[in-house]
Amino acid sequence: MAIEIKAPTFPESVADGTVATWHKKPGEAVKRDELIVDIETDKVVLEVLATADGVLGAIVKNEGDTVLSDEVLGSIVEGGAAAAAPAAAAAPAAAQAAAPAADGEDDPVAAPAARKIAEENGINIASVAGTGKGGRVTKEDVVAAVAAKKAAPAAAPAKPAAPAASAPVFAAGDRVEKRVPMTRLRAKVAERLVEAQSNMAMLTTFNEVDMTEVMALRSKYKDLFEKSHNGVRLGFMSFFVKAATEALKRFPAVNASIDGSDIVYHGYADIGVAVSSDRGLVVPVLRNAELMSLAEIEGGIATFGKKARDGKLSIEEMTGGTFTITNGGTFGSMMSTPIVNPPQAAILGMHNILQRPMAINGQVVIRPMMYLALSYDHRLIDGKEAVTFLVTIKNLLEDPARLLLDI
Repeated sequence: MAIEIKAPTFPESVADGTVATWHKKPGEAVKRDELIVDIETDKVVLEVLATADGVLGAIVKNEGDTVLSDEVLGSIVEGGAAAAAPAAAAAPAAAQAAAPAADGEDDPVAAPAARKIAEENGINIASVAGTGKGGRVTKEDVVAAVAAKKAAPAAAPAKPAAPAASAPVFAAGDRVEKRVPMTRLRAKVAERLVEAQSNMAMLTTFNEVDMTEVMALRSKYKDLFEKSHNGVRLGFMSFFVKAATEALKRFPAVNASIDGSDIVYHGYADIGVAVSSDRGLVVPVLRNAELMSLAEIEGGIATFGKKARDGKLSIEEMTGGTFTITNGGTFGSMMSTPIVNPPQAAILGMHNILQRPMAINGQVVIRPMMYLALSYDHRLIDGKEAVTFLVTIKNLLEDPARLLLDI
């Protein structure tokens, strides 16, 4: 019986997807809940699992084809796994070994020692090609099958969790070109960036923050913090998220959005944190970040980072957000003008921390300094409001006790 393989049910925010990778070929055996095909959307890569044991039948949608929600991708021939030969070279021997089973026996003829070893190692004796007389499965045959089973995972090349349109590498002097399609994620990011610059009155204001106190606090308590919070490491991002949520309470317009001719004010702070992945920049969202502790923020960001690398972020985790923070400093950026992620009204850009000479109380001292950038929609946020918002973040970070005292 053939069972249809269907694309997942896409949420309203996702119109369609693209078949990224088929992990099986027609005729190959599949097991229930085994990954068989990846569907790439403009947000995440969705995995489609087999719903039954069998063999992969006809493929309806090939790699690169566009698919809609619940559209048929292919089929699984249920119960057809036995028809798929383990290996072409072993086919004659396997057929010979299976002959006695047609006479009413459950398994091919096998030595007792061979059966015992197969049972202990989870080997189906019927799948082992017998080399003994009359196709008899010997102990040596099963030992070889066990060794092949153990070696298979190590020999299999590691497959990236999500396809990435990485730049090709050319040899010096080659006058060649390679054209590759833009990934759906990259295309969507490009579309949204152009949309933001076309539809917003976007400006950027800058300031700088002295990271001395935050760095001293982190250095003093990072080991105790990690020990107290089950291995969660104390980074800088949690301080910026806490400072941002406090500043958003004082300047609600920065946390708002425009919907037609209306301004929508949000009574919560869902902070998007830009994370780099092989597929490009993704922005998972910390829900109700204003209620989270430093440990909860760091733990959430670490989880997002791992999921992004593994291609496991869900659409729900990347949908929404009222304000975004991006950290180009992790790649060495000294200054940039981040682009607002619509329909949000603002985005905070962090940058590299550099030791620079600063005038403090009439004396020149070396301090760890970071430039901050706030890009904002001038239709909603006035210049004074944007500047004061950024100064508030600066003051909170330069005196972190304010975050605890709420002052």
